[in-house]
Amino acid sequence: MSARLVLAGSVIVDIVLRVPHLPERGGDVLASAAGQTAGGGFNVLAAARRLGLPAVYAGGHGTGPFGDLVRTALAGEGITPLLHARTDRDTGYCVALVDADGERTFVTASGAEGALIAEDAGETARQLRPGDLVQLSGYGLAYPESADRLTDFAASLPEGIVLCLDPGPLVADIAPDRLERVLARVNWLSCNRREAHLLAGVADGAAAAEALASRLRPGAGAGAGTGGVVVRGDADGCWVADGRGAAVAVPGRPVELVDSNGAGDAHVGAFLALLGHGAEPLEAARGANVAASVAVTRHGPATGPTLAELTAVLGPSDPLSALLAEAGP
Repeated sequence: MSARLVLAGSVIVDIVLRVPHLPERGGDVLASAAGQTAGGGFNVLAAARRLGLPAVYAGGHGTGPFGDLVRTALAGEGITPLLHARTDRDTGYCVALVDADGERTFVTASGAEGALIAEDAGETARQLRPGDLVQLSGYGLAYPESADRLTDFAASLPEGIVLCLDPGPLVADIAPDRLERVLARVNWLSCNRREAHLLAGVADGAAAAEALASRLRPGAGAGAGTGGVVVRGDADGCWVADGRGAAVAVPGRPVELVDSNGAGDAHVGAFLALLGHGAEPLEAARGANVAASVAVTRHGPATGPTLAELTAVLGPSDPLSALLAEAGP
């Protein structure tokens, strides 16, 4: 069977407000634009699905206007929800303030996606296939109502499943023992420089990647030598370390920034999609850099390129273009 991306995380609603600057404490500022869209893990799923990888949402979704919005968005991208809707609460939401420089600041209120029950985790585990790529977010490991179950789920994943963890902005709120237990099973850790600094205690992207790679057991559940750390550096590209040598710098693609919201998710989704299509990790990281560079030139959180758009940027002679051509539309 072909690889799938299975998101064992959270799809929420993003309420995006564009502001000239963040207000001072106790102050106010008028937004120049506002809107609601599916966000959170949806951005990762959409980025992978647009590059031809089958995708499944294995997180919670609620009953109400936000849950309806999420299910409509998933259907629009051809993404299948695995679990039934919760009837006791709605899906949660995130208020994203995007300033004039394109930087974003978040406040999140969790809902059905942050309250995983034992039956949900068991159903997800039963439906996994060999070769699946499971994506886990640090948000789920920080939510009190889902952290223990997601930790158990990740730690017990069977052989043949690749686990990727994006610790996310709440990385400092994840209990250290829980994080270490998950890291013991993680194949790929993907984080931005701030998160890497918090985890590794060093600010340099390459050094942080190397330090974090030493804490993983690459290949757990997926074959020897499979896995490592990706530290995302925005316009600087990323650094990839597998624990067996120095981190490799993978250059970025310079573009004019319009909106950085969802850029990290676009990178993660594209990286996993390219791995799922058979790309080597450094090639997958290079393609993910390009995908993220396209995403930041557009407004909105789920702005990863389609397969055709990515290959157009890469060019017909690029090896990744040939690989993607085999994946089909």
